[in-house]
Amino acid sequence: GREMPPADDANPKQLSHVFVTRFNLPTPGPESLVRAQEGWLRSRWELFCRYTVPSMRAQTCQEFDWLIYFDTESPQWLLNGVASHEEERLYRAIFRTSVTSADLLKDIVDVVRNPGARLLTTNLDNDDGLALNFVERAVDTTVTHPRAAVYFVNGIIRSNDRLYRRTDRNNAFCSVIEPWERALTCWHDWHILLGKHMPVVEVEGPPAWLQVVHGTNVSNRVHGTLVDPDEVRSELGSLVDDVRHPGKRRIIGDRFLYAPARLLRDRLRAAAKAALLTIGGEEGLDRLKEVAGKAKR
Repeated sequence: GREMPPADDANPKQLSHVFVTRFNLPTPGPESLVRAQEGWLRSRWELFCRYTVPSMRAQTCQEFDWLIYFDTESPQWLLNGVASHEEERLYRAIFRTSVTSADLLKDIVDVVRNPGARLLTTNLDNDDGLALNFVERAVDTTVTHPRAAVYFVNGIIRSNDRLYRRTDRNNAFCSVIEPWERALTCWHDWHILLGKHMPVVEVEGPPAWLQVVHGTNVSNRVHGTLVDPDEVRSELGSLVDDVRHPGKRRIIGDRFLYAPARLLRDRLRAAAKAALLTIGGEEGLDRLKEVAGKAKR
């Protein structure tokens, strides 16, 4: 592997933007219960090919690199699919049983094609999509701190053929911008906890991401307010091509009846989660998710 890019080689105005994705990397805790279920991997691959891959292909700015971690025990059909993506140089697939912070940094250094003065890492889950101009907006974000976590707070949740406008101030599409030296990356902590380690920059504006709610999610559910696909087509393109128009009556009903009920539920859950983190820490939250995971089986 290469050393960190020397300062005189790096374009001082340029960022090295690297997306990082865990595909089926073995993880302890509640998610391992779900990942062990029959069919999880195939349905996740379908979602990845339907939402994640097209949204990366369609980015208005292609100045990024993408690392995806796969389990060394991945089945042959998955290896074949990965090989076809790698042929078009869409991402770098890395097969591991685990990834340490040091591993991640070394892999980032190896994958970066155009070293910039600073590193921008963005977490991307394997069942979600990005707005067409996500990369463009991320690179253009003004950050005055040496290191900061960046969140695009507005996005869209897709559940079946319904779309919901959502504001989430510490969402999973988190980025960290920082110097190369002693970089922490966006995987330094849970996306909801990065603010414990560095300043946070919240970026408002049009929807920047699409989160897909489906049967194999561990902890995602519908949030926000029902929206017509035409309102977000300019941001999300083909990701919303097959979404039905809900009609004005349904949108109005959702706004005044269902959305407030979801908001109340979310606030109660957030308060309970914060209390659990305070009392039991991350392990306590993991235990609760594990119980929920077993209950869903």
